[in-house]
Amino acid sequence: MKGLVCFAICAGVVRAQGSYEIQVYAAETVAPGNTMVELHSNFTFSGVKAVVDGMYPTEHQLHETLEITRGFSDWFETGFYVFTSADSRVGWQWVGDHIRPRVRVPEDWKWPVGVSLSLEFGYQRAVYSPDTWTLEIRPVIDKTIGKLYLCLNPTLDRSFHGPSVSQGLVFSPNVKVGYDVTKVVNAGFEYYGSVGPVTGFDPLRQQMQQIFAVTDLNFSKDWEFNFGMGVGMTGATDHLIVKMIVGRRFGRKS
Repeated sequence: MKGLVCFAICAGVVRAQGSYEIQVYAAETVAPGNTMVELHSNFTFSGVKAVVDGMYPTEHQLHETLEITRGFSDWFETGFYVFTSADSRVGWQWVGDHIRPRVRVPEDWKWPVGVSLSLEFGYQRAVYSPDTWTLEIRPVIDKTIGKLYLCLNPTLDRSFHGPSVSQGLVFSPNVKVGYDVTKVVNAGFEYYGSVGPVTGFDPLRQQMQQIFAVTDLNFSKDWEFNFGMGVGMTGATDHLIVKMIVGRRFGRKS
């Protein structure tokens, strides 16, 4: 049982996104000359309850992540993240920092789907992640069909320092399905997984599988709002998480 609990922590954090930035990426990048500032907040109501191998328990942790993304051209942006965590046991703590350059297929190419690719690299403290230096390779494919929005992030993760180094590339797919209930409200589901090395997936009970019911509010092109409640579908996943993203775009109009 202890091994399974330890795996739950390792699987949840080895992904570069982890539970600090719970988001399925859209293919669109920030327009040149614009800066997007986002606050990612989430709280784990039910998760790992004990310290395992020096790593703090996830239950009742509040995560706050500041993301600042600058658009440099119609096909290139770079984002920077500051991860923090707070709970009653250790107070507010800095967790780590990541940097994320991203390229996209420009709209004037007129592809039938949106396509982009991000590379996210950074450090997180060992008390929050056994794998301290990680790389995330995230292709993004999305499509809007009438009121329906579909998005796939077939993500690959790689650890460069920690117990997961020997696993090589780990497959961590993310999926989003949304529907425009009104002109402002889009409701749907987001899926987050970490199924194991690409050379051979882990048994289902050891995989990380989460699904969120989410709502996005599109009341302004300058603002972003996403709220969701997620449940873990395997024993290796935190069982109940609530998340919120609030973002504001600054700069000249697109």
